[in-house]
Amino acid sequence: MDKKFYLVREDVLPEAMKKVLLAKELIERKKVDSVAEAVQLVDISRSVFYKYRDAVFPFQAVIKENIVTLFFHLEDRSGTLSQLLGVVAAAGCNVLTIHQTIPLQGRANVTLSISTNEMKEDINELLSKLRRLEFVEKVEIVGSGVY
Repeated sequence: MDKKFYLVREDVLPEAMKKVLLAKELIERKKVDSVAEAVQLVDISRSVFYKYRDAVFPFQAVIKENIVTLFFHLEDRSGTLSQLLGVVAAAGCNVLTIHQTIPLQGRANVTLSISTNEMKEDINELLSKLRRLEFVEKVEIVGSGVY
């Protein structure tokens, strides 16, 4: 299922999402040593943090730098990473980092950080194309902004 992104005013966000954003900021700015410490400071549970952490982002972080981090769960087949990178390159993205786990039980996780400065299409179109690849079981945006 393709996911769409929306720009929403802060005053209509549920309190839990606002607190997740605060916790993420504490972690990003290294004001805390752990997720546990961050969620305690902002008074939310770890489960709330993990439920929303990959779903809510501050607008400034998204537009500040055109860097997006994508997480993939892939079938372990010869040439899958090459095909995946081909789709990303065809969209005009520059791959900044690649992290791939050792395949277990025929599956591997891949995390890509990409620069979207020269991207020729909308991020949702790219995600759609990536999800249609037969070996891609899951693709998510796990972060955006400066890392």
